[in-house]
Amino acid sequence: MDFDIRKCEKNDIETVVGLIEAVYEQMENKEWFAADNSEYTRKMLSQGRGTAWMAIEKESGQPAGVFMTAVPSVSGQSADAGENALEDYEENLGRDIGLPETELGKVAHMDSSAVLPAFRGFRLQRRLMEYAEIELYREGFRHLCCTVHPDNKSSLNNVLAQGYRIMKTCEKYGGSPRHILLKELR
Repeated sequence: MDFDIRKCEKNDIETVVGLIEAVYEQMENKEWFAADNSEYTRKMLSQGRGTAWMAIEKESGQPAGVFMTAVPSVSGQSADAGENALEDYEENLGRDIGLPETELGKVAHMDSSAVLPAFRGFRLQRRLMEYAEIELYREGFRHLCCTVHPDNKSSLNNVLAQGYRIMKTCEKYGGSPRHILLKELR
């Protein structure tokens, strides 16, 4: 299979939401995926506080996977944001891992990756992340943070292979264990 990867536009938001929800519903270990609620996803993308990238299978034109980034608030506290607090995206994972206050404005979150089961095995998570990383670097972000459930070996191996390092393991998202990983762009 061959895929086109493109940056999503505002008219793609419902496709992004639907794909994330479909992947979540099909997951055997739902605790591995901190599925953002649809309202959060819509708000982040429509307000320009997040960006999504989509892989589309060329022959069928079917969306195969999405990857979403989010820009946290510099003032974000090191705390569980509960249900992805909608009033303001205050959590900044940079604070959780001890980055200096002066660097928090250069933090971007590698927020969500969702690939439909029929399209797994084509390295789409990795490819989507690479596109996002290039754009974030151009925009001046230098610290990319993400969280992965410790038992989700596939996602963990993907991000480790891309140069992310485990910086801390703690409870996030209402008490679920998560590795917080960091990749520094220079």
